[in-house]
Amino acid sequence: MKNLLLLFTLILTFQASTVTAQKTFTIDGVTIPRTIQFQSKALSLNGGGGKSTMWPGTYLQALYLLQLSQDSKYILDSDSPMAMRIEVTSSTVSTPKLLKAIDDNFKKTYSGNIETLRPKIEEFKSYFMGEINKKTIFKLVYSPSDSSVWIYKNSQLKGKISGVEFKKALFGIWLSKTPADPKLKNQLLGK
Repeated sequence: MKNLLLLFTLILTFQASTVTAQKTFTIDGVTIPRTIQFQSKALSLNGGGGKSTMWPGTYLQALYLLQLSQDSKYILDSDSPMAMRIEVTSSTVSTPKLLKAIDDNFKKTYSGNIETLRPKIEEFKSYFMGEINKKTIFKLVYSPSDSSVWIYKNSQLKGKISGVEFKKALFGIWLSKTPADPKLKNQLLGK
């Protein structure tokens, strides 16, 4: 009877940890969700990477898609929901450094005339104002229903920026032919 009770306890423990493992994933010691819910759709983790050098300080980034893909051009051209989750993992991050990095990365990765996007970039940067510290989480979610990128900071919607071209430029920071960090691009694509 004692052995049967022990076996039953082990089976329940294993099942509980399996359920937890399926809902989360760990990258560089940071636990992230396997899915993100957005407008009644589940976006699945496509890939992620940590310790990126393209933003000041250290971050963990993860790409979520409706349909998983390793084709960056397909993802950038897609008019389906997608999200980039960025979790600050270092206390060295500051708002001024982050704003400068946003400007630098748009300039480095956007192949068109950056000045046509300048008003949207400035609006985008305004949503990053305020305190940023270790464990701050940003979610940049593209919604095809209104052709806008929704910007969340710690689960609070800060604003939306409309335009498919802005979405391509933003996600192009990580997925374009000349990404800010080629190693991170491969990690986001699950390669």
